[in-house]
Amino acid sequence: MLQGVSPPALPRRIAHLDMDAFYASVELLRYPQLKGLPVVIGGARRRADDALLQAHAGLPLSEIPVAAFPRLKEYTGRGVITTATYAARAFGVGSAMGLMKAARLCPDAILLPVDFDEYRRYSRRFKQVITEIAPVMEDRGVDEVYIDFTDVPGGQREGGRVLARLIQKSIFDATGLTCSIGVAPNKLLAKMASEFRKPNGIAIVQPEDLQTLIWPLPCRKINGVGPKTAARLAALGIETIGQLAACERAWLVEQFGASHGAWLFDAAWGRDDRPVVTESEPVSISRETTFERDLHAVRDREALGAIFTRLCEQVAEDLVRKGYAGRTIGVKLRYADFRRVTRETTLEHATADAAHIRRVAGLCLKRLDLTQRFRLLGVRVGSLQPLTATSAPGAGRISETIRPDPGVNRSDAAPKTEAITPSLF
Repeated sequence: MLQGVSPPALPRRIAHLDMDAFYASVELLRYPQLKGLPVVIGGARRRADDALLQAHAGLPLSEIPVAAFPRLKEYTGRGVITTATYAARAFGVGSAMGLMKAARLCPDAILLPVDFDEYRRYSRRFKQVITEIAPVMEDRGVDEVYIDFTDVPGGQREGGRVLARLIQKSIFDATGLTCSIGVAPNKLLAKMASEFRKPNGIAIVQPEDLQTLIWPLPCRKINGVGPKTAARLAALGIETIGQLAACERAWLVEQFGASHGAWLFDAAWGRDDRPVVTESEPVSISRETTFERDLHAVRDREALGAIFTRLCEQVAEDLVRKGYAGRTIGVKLRYADFRRVTRETTLEHATADAAHIRRVAGLCLKRLDLTQRFRLLGVRVGSLQPLTATSAPGAGRISETIRPDPGVNRSDAAPKTEAITPSLF
């Protein structure tokens, strides 16, 4: 190498890592006797779950008889599936499906409640393992990440397969969980590749593999092509990514607009220059819950009060853990007829204090119609800033900005200032 001449840049290798049936896999660590069986994770903790643990209080969780677990056919309510084991998915059961519908497809599936605290704990563990090996990692949620393999030892060997194997083994050794990894020249192709060898697989895509591995796939496999875009493409006779690539850029721009049309063309040709972003500022932090039955602010006051308090506490815990405080506090309701309404309040000072968040969120609730039953309650904190010693919970009066929902009387939505008072619940 001549002095002063930089070595040639290495080919870009980006990985997308997706944990396999993450929530279900974490539950199987707790209940290994359920491995290989159809298991559905969804809904809140139920009496049946508490009864199971109480009846077998003297036994380790791993020794509770399989026959003792609640079955999906016994469920009544309107909860939804968070995830399911691969054995359950074989029956057509999938994420976001109503539990009652899933019960018709797989009545004998075992039903377990969601435990987000445990899932987040395992999420932090597997991500720590990754960054100790490959530090350039982009967090994309509780169970998936992007990783830049380009300059990491082993990241170029066999197209990235050597490093992917090391990460898979290290995660399994540390957590007992498996993952699937796709390695490609960019994030777009890596995301698709991570689905090729599930579960516990590794898929490698090189630039020359575009026509053989990517173009035969349906357009919906492009991350960013949703149901509406896919339906529009299908109506134009475009079903596969290869058919999309065969279209003229100008024609796609004419059909879908300048930005979206150009993006569709580039995506079909596997072009994506987005970097792996190691740190990104969150816009807001929120928690919400859907009830097993519709609740009423008066008749279910005690239950709602406990739920509301817990949501505020969870948001505050998330803020502190991530190092933020926020000035905008909001609530969300979804009524029994599925109408969704929100209210927001802006403080003079940012806060991460649970009690203060609850008081201000309670003011927001007071500006909503609480004479009707509702099925969902959420709390949100936005306008985030780094949490510092000077972050204050706010003064006695606040400047409140109401963002009206469709159909809300405009006079009710006018900005106003009012004193902090105890919340409704």
